[in-house]
Amino acid sequence: MKLIDLSVTISPAIKEPLPFSIAYENHKEGAQNMGPKLLGGLQADDLFMEGNALAGEVITLTGHAGTHVDAPWHYFPTTAGKPARTIEQMPLDWFYHDGVVLDFTDKPDAYCFTVDDVKEKLANIGYTLKPFDIVLIRCDADKRLHQDDYVRIHVGASAEATHWLIDQGIRVMGTDGWGWDPPLFTQIAEYHRNPREGVIWAAHYVGREKEYCQIEKLANLDQLPPFGFKVSCFPIKIEGGSGGWTRAVAFVDEP
Repeated sequence: MKLIDLSVTISPAIKEPLPFSIAYENHKEGAQNMGPKLLGGLQADDLFMEGNALAGEVITLTGHAGTHVDAPWHYFPTTAGKPARTIEQMPLDWFYHDGVVLDFTDKPDAYCFTVDDVKEKLANIGYTLKPFDIVLIRCDADKRLHQDDYVRIHVGASAEATHWLIDQGIRVMGTDGWGWDPPLFTQIAEYHRNPREGVIWAAHYVGREKEYCQIEKLANLDQLPPFGFKVSCFPIKIEGGSGGWTRAVAFVDEP
């Protein structure tokens, strides 16, 4: 069995509009800080091998940095009239299932895919969705993580396509783009063209009516077959969290 990493590296070099920081502490710095903080004020020279203690990092980031799973709470306070669940409340068995890749690399940047598009892609690979399949949208946006236009280049889901996937029994869907909806600049343009409620994050707001999770900022979907593999994408448990980071991995049987 071959394991394929479907996650991006959490790095300040990614061109995200919600930046984060990583403060690295090397072994010498760890020795100076660890004694006073954790070991009753003992000094480094008394404690550590050649003045080297344990390296560490202090990371400041949102729950939606890097490859992550969005919880229903992210989309709206309620789902179908009930309190929306947060990330630590989601059932584990949603996050390890058969995977399906729908290749949208033939569509232009910022394309918004429809129900008919999804049906066409499934017909092209000869696959019928079944409940709890994990559907992955490939547009190869991960290849441009460090470019200034990164958040503008992915294809996005329409609300109708999101509804349709959920109605097929899909509970987890994902993309290698920055977000599940089309890029924000297209949503803003549509709002200015016809101002109304529900234009911005229309696909996310499907979660107001139907419960589902989405994975954003996946990677390496080009290394997967269209189907015939498993996906593991268990989210980190963050109390009350609207999302949680995941080390998404595909398990592909080798001949």
